[in-house]
Amino acid sequence: MMKQMKKNWQLYVLFALPLIYLVVFKYYPMYGAQIAFKDFIPAKGIWGSEWVGFKHFERFFNSYQFWRLLKNTLGLAFYQMLVMFPVPILLALAINYVNKKYFKKTVQMVTYAPHFISVVVMVGILIQFLDPRMGLINKIIGLFGVDPINFMAKPELFKTIYVLSDVWQNAGWGCIIYLAALSAISPALHEAAVVDGASKFQRMWHIDIPGILPIATVLLVLSVGNMMEIGFEKVLLMQNPLNGRTSEVIDTYVYKVGLLSDGLNFSYAAAIGLFKSFINLTLIVLVNRFAKKIGQEGLW
Repeated sequence: MMKQMKKNWQLYVLFALPLIYLVVFKYYPMYGAQIAFKDFIPAKGIWGSEWVGFKHFERFFNSYQFWRLLKNTLGLAFYQMLVMFPVPILLALAINYVNKKYFKKTVQMVTYAPHFISVVVMVGILIQFLDPRMGLINKIIGLFGVDPINFMAKPELFKTIYVLSDVWQNAGWGCIIYLAALSAISPALHEAAVVDGASKFQRMWHIDIPGILPIATVLLVLSVGNMMEIGFEKVLLMQNPLNGRTSEVIDTYVYKVGLLSDGLNFSYAAAIGLFKSFINLTLIVLVNRFAKKIGQEGLW
């Protein structure tokens, strides 16, 4: 074993960096998760704080906010996945059949570029575009005699604005993996299909989609496992007193009760976060098991 490690030490050095990252930022913080079962007092430390069991979980489950937060979080997560998951696949399939290299590279650059815009800047752009007085969208619809609409103040529009802006920002970046998978499909399959008279749509359906299905399944399982992680920063930046009814999700609630409230309810916030992680774990296990049952690739 040691001889093998000395021979390939460069690979182990490369592997050590992500391993250290996981240990320091993912596994070590699990030690602090126990404060969800305690009345944590910083002066006493984690071990010195009193153990209270499921007190904070019961408090959250009995809170009048519980069902609203769960509904908003799951509703936004399902909506995002329903729209966001197929768009990169469709975009990759479309780009893959573009013959003109200049046009292809231009489309790729235009669709990839928004991914590198920070969330703060992106939300700022979004607010400016949707401004009821000076926003570009309201200027356009005003040409048709429609009165200005305060989009960000309408609770029923919050989820749609969030999801569509996410598609604009991340669809191009998400299609990179699918383009790589499409490039691995044997050209001989397409040549044979063309000889047999298959159309582009038929080649997509019978060659491309089956070819990228294993990758798509794995990404779907990962997406479901992160459903509750819907983007704390973006939701918080898009929130205002008028759309709070539909924009308040578990992550923003944890931030407010854990850091902004007078009592600094660390234990209560930790309990809510642990509950959210449990939901994520349950979903990823169930979806992975379902993927294996239908004969697709899973994470394990």
